[in-house]
Formats: sequence, C-alpha cells, structure tokens
Amino acid sequence: MTLPIPIRTYSSIAGAAPAVAPAAIGSTGVGSGIFSCSALLVISLLVVLLLRYFLPLRTTPAYLLAPIFLALALPASIILLVPIDLASSAGTNPSGPRGIWLPEGVLLVAWRIAYWLCFALTWAVLPILQYYSDSGYRSPKERFLYSLRQNGRYQLYVLGSGAISLIYFFLQSGVHPTSIKALVMALAYCWGLILAIYLMGHGLVAIPRRLFRDASISEKLRRLQQKAPEIHDKLTDAMHNLEELDLQVAHLQQRSSGSAQEFQEWIDDLADLSSLPDLNNGSRELPSLGPRTEPSIPTIITGQYLAELTMRLKQARHKRLRFVDAWDRLVQDAANTQAILDSGASKRLEFSKAPPHASIWKQLTLLTPYTRYVLHFHILPRNRYFLGLVYSLASVCIVWSELVKVADPKLSLIGLTVVHHVSSDRGQIGFGGQVIAAGWILYMCAAALISVNDVKVWGDRALVRRNTYGESACWYASQIAKLTVPLAYNFVTLLPPPIYRNTTFYNFLGRLINLTPLGTGFDRVFPMFILIPVLSTLFNLYGKVKDLLGFGLLEDDGAEDELGVGISGWREGRDLIERELSGDSFTNGRFSALARTDRAPPPPLFGTGGISSSRAADTLNGSTILTSTSRATQSHQPLQRPPATGEALPEEESFLLGIAHRVRNTLDTVDTTRWVKGMKRPKWMSNTDGDDNGEETGRSGFVSQYGRWFGGRQADGRVRLS
Repeated sequence: MTLPIPIRTYSSIAGAAPAVAPAAIGSTGVGSGIFSCSALLVISLLVVLLLRYFLPLRTTPAYLLAPIFLALALPASIILLVPIDLASSAGTNPSGPRGIWLPEGVLLVAWRIAYWLCFALTWAVLPILQYYSDSGYRSPKERFLYSLRQNGRYQLYVLGSGAISLIYFFLQSGVHPTSIKALVMALAYCWGLILAIYLMGHGLVAIPRRLFRDASISEKLRRLQQKAPEIHDKLTDAMHNLEELDLQVAHLQQRSSGSAQEFQEWIDDLADLSSLPDLNNGSRELPSLGPRTEPSIPTIITGQYLAELTMRLKQARHKRLRFVDAWDRLVQDAANTQAILDSGASKRLEFSKAPPHASIWKQLTLLTPYTRYVLHFHILPRNRYFLGLVYSLASVCIVWSELVKVADPKLSLIGLTVVHHVSSDRGQIGFGGQVIAAGWILYMCAAALISVNDVKVWGDRALVRRNTYGESACWYASQIAKLTVPLAYNFVTLLPPPIYRNTTFYNFLGRLINLTPLGTGFDRVFPMFILIPVLSTLFNLYGKVKDLLGFGLLEDDGAEDELGVGISGWREGRDLIERELSGDSFTNGRFSALARTDRAPPPPLFGTGGISSSRAADTLNGSTILTSTSRATQSHQPLQRPPATGEALPEEESFLLGIAHRVRNTLDTVDTTRWVKGMKRPKWMSNTDGDDNGEETGRSGFVSQYGRWFGGRQADGRVRLS
C-alpha cells in the first residue's frame, strides 16, 4: 500500500550515491570518510573523559557504563551527522565547495542506528537500569522485578495514549505497518519536542544572564553568599537524615532473635556500611547523637522492609555526598572570588593552596601573581561580557527563526548563516556552513540540558564529581538521548524547505511526522510557544508564581532581588563561609569524618555479585586510605550471631503469613487518635490486674490487644497459653 505523501525510495541503497563526478568521489569521499571516523573516535574519547569526571569507573558496574556511554556518544554523533547530511544533499554542484559528505546509503544506515539505539535507551533500557540500580534488594532477580514494577505504571500510560493515537493514524493513513512505525516515532518526537522547547526557552535566557552576572566580581561574590545558607541547611539535613538511618540500622543490629534472625547477615552488611561505630565493644548501649526521636522499627522484620531501608540508606549517602561537594565548591569559589576582589588594591593575586583531591591542572602554577591578577581581574570579566553578548544574539536568532519559519522560511536567520546562496537555485552548504550548523545545534542542546538542573519537578537528582549516583546517571543520560533528536530535527526545519526536505534525516523521520495533518500542524506551530518560557525567564514570572502559590518550578537566578532585599541572607552566608574557612564550622567538627572521608567513591551496597566488602581500602590520588566505615568496622567486631549448627535455612514466608506481618507492623506503628484513647477496654480483654483505664488503651494497650492476633505479644511480656 502506498503512502499518501511522496517519499524517496531506497531500492538500490547498496549502490546509492549522490550524482557526483567520479573524480570528485575519489578525492573528496575518502577524505570525508577519514574525517568522519576520526570525529567519532574523538567523540568517544571525550565521552569517556566525561564519564570519568562524574562516575567512579572502577566501582561502577559495566551494565551501567555501557548504556550510559551509548546514551552520550550517540547524541553527540547526531550533532556531527546533521551537518554531514545537509552537505550531502545540498551540495549538488561538484565544482563548488562541498564540505564533508557521505553517500546516501551510509547516511541512512547511520540514522537508523543512531535513532533506534537512542529510542531503545530512552524508553526501555535506561529506565529499567535506573530503578535496578536504586533497588535495595540483594538478588538480581528481585531487583529486576522491582524495576519492572516501578516502570510498569508509566509504560501503561504510554501504551494507553499510543492506542488512542493508533486509531487516529489508521483513520488518516490506512492500516499498514508504516502507520505503526509512524505512530511510535511521532509520539516520541512530540513528547521530546515539548520538553525540549520548554527547557531550551529557559536556557536561551539563563546562559547569557549568568555570563553577564558573573562578569561583575562583587555581584558574583554576593550571590555565592546568598546561596550559602540554603546549601548549608541542605547539607545539615542530609547528614542528620543519614544519622537517623544509621541509628535505625544500629537498633536493628541489636536484635538477635525473632524475625530479625532470618536477615541477620543482611543487617550486618548494612551495619558494616554505617558511619556509626559497632555496638559490640562490651556494651549494648547505642551511641549518643544528640536529641533524636526513637527510630520506628516494626516488630516483624521482612525482606521488603530491609529493601526499603537499604534503598533509603543508599540515597541518603549519595545525597550527603552531593551537598558536601556542593558546599565545598561554593566555599572554594567564594574564597577565590574574595581573593580576586581584594587583589584590586595590591595588583597581586594568590589563591589558596589546592586541596589534595583537586585535578592536576588546578595544582599547576604557571602564572605569576601579577599576570594572574590581570587575567582574573581584567581579562576574564570582559570576556564574560563579550560571550554574554554573543550568546544573547544567538538566542535572539533562534527565537526569531522559530517564529518566522511558518510565515516565510527565507527570513530565518539560522538559514541565512548556514546556507550559502551561490549561483545554484537551491543554495549550497560548504564546510563553513557545516561548522556553523554544528555550533547552532550544540548551543540549542546546551541550552536545554543546562535547564534540566534548574527544574525542580525531576526529583532529587544531581551530578556529583566522581560520586554521581547510578540512578541519577541513568536519568541524565536518558534525558540527553531523549532531547537531542527532537532538537536536531527542529534545527533542520529552520532551514529553507528545498534544503531540508532532500536530506536523509527528513525522509527517515520527517515524512513520518508529517504523515497526518495533526503531526504536520504540531511540528510547524508548537515551536512558536518558545516565547512562553523565554518571557517567563526574562521577566521572572517564576518568582512571581512562587510568591503567589508558595512554590516554584524553576530555581531561577532571576528570582534574586536586585535592590538589596534579603541582606541578612548574604550576611549569614558570609559568616558561614568565614567559619568554614577558619575551621570553626560544624563540618570540621564531629561530622568531618562523615563528610570528608567520602571523597573516594563509596562502595556499592549491593552489586551483581552480592555484598561488596566495606573493609577494602579506597585509593584516592594515588595514596591508599580507609573510609570511615572501614575504620569503624576494624576497631569493633560485629555482633555475634547465634550458632547456626544443625539449623536448617528458614523457608520463605507464605502469602498469608506475609499479610499478617504487614498488618502487625501497621498496628505497631500507627498513631492512635484521641477518640480511640478514650475507649475503655472490656473486661474480657483486660489484664489480670484489672488496670483498664483509658490511658492504657492508647498506642501501647489498644494496639497490643489487637496486634497479638497477628503474631504479637502482650505489652508486659507475658505469653498466654491456650
């Protein structure tokens, strides 16, 4: 069945090639192939360096590294592939400048590989690995099933919307396999374009604004001081949250009988990874951590409870590492900015000594104090002003091109910079146009990806140097793979139609998007809505919404008051930074071992091979150190488990027994309401001493009476024999 729109046929892909003279093919085609292969190798090397910067390569499992590498390398190769595709289709004059080009068959295979791998990584592989790495279960099977359960609801929503859209596609284009393929590609493109336009609109304003603001040294220092209290509070909360979880593990370790005995090995492994000292130094007393509420531990310990505790413990450890890194970077930036500001009088600039864990580039000293002063006090601020102006003009060009491409594509400023109008009627794209096109795509993708960190609705995820959480790494990689293809095709549509409609990219993806009138209208009209995030960011509408509703969607720098409101905030931040630099901050006190010793990547709680040994030494900057966990576990011996000689392994609890345990745990942890406390217990439920006042019918009396139906005991410890 033929499609309702004309398409290009690929019946002779093996021999397909542009109509170019043999001499041109022999001379230019070899050079283009060598350049393309070299560029792919360079991209792969840069991606490996990027992974090394954010992930601990030695401890990150291969099943995470390989998909994340592909999710970064393939979108980067698309930025290279689009200009090559444009030159291959637009450069029809063999005697003119052609740039880097490839045969049509090679381009089609490259687009199929890049697109479908990105599609599979975005919608199947990375979401499953994201929850698999975050799961607290021990066995790979349980972790995989947990990941499937977490992704099942979202996938059902996707399938439901796809089923409704499939009916529309069948009505418009008929029932044939191309309709299903077009549906899948169109829905993925539309969802990615919605996110890309929103994020890119914010980034097109945020990038120049940050450059202009950082150009002023005093204003940059003031903003760092304003951010200090918030980051300091988040660091304090993260450390306290981790302490409470460690204390909960310590209480679990005290249990040596009952349901906890089944999972004693699991509990001991959690205790080994805790930052608190062990409890078996001759005393059963828990360490004092200040005023804390008693941890809520269920009476019946189940595998699901320990899995949730393990997951929370992993998340708390990485959250602490995140804010420790953010606080250290903020303090270091504030100290350097203050030194630059003070050097205006002495004309000499001396930074503080680089920390031991800093990179080799930061430890090198190549400039004299005077040349360092000239660079940081005069050259770099002016350079930021210049780059801010350049990026502002680029943002204006992108927004203008998005608005006018429907009315008159010839007015598109991006098309005028990429397409070189020579004697040909269609125009040509040479090597210079390819470089400019790659720069445009790179800036559009950077604007969208930079905005990902500003959006608050994504959850508590962040990129941390050498300590990025596996779940966060998978999520960021999936966002890159999801946004790059829609942004690349959106850039192509900013060019004149005679140019982009002859590309392999359009015939592979664009013709399926335009298969229905709804898809054509969405692709042409929706990018105009970029004005909404642009104006919202430019005029600080997010801050006004936050003041009105009490919460915001973006952490926008524009929300800062320019007139000096909130002076106490920056003064408090200044005092916190000064105390940190002088060594009087709490992070240099009893929390120093907790925070600073985790510069090395923390050992994973559970990997594919089971439990990871926490007594192994971590290497940091070439020297061997021991983590706080290793020091704690070496100084104290773990709790001795009851002898297991002659005992059989406990069988897995039945379905009914599991329900009884869950009901029992719920009754033990419920907060009794006031009307329940006033109820009097009947005589047949009273103790032998006849104490049945209303107070005892509270949480310890009322719950214990009903809780014993599900395996509990009486509050006074007696056992009833029947």
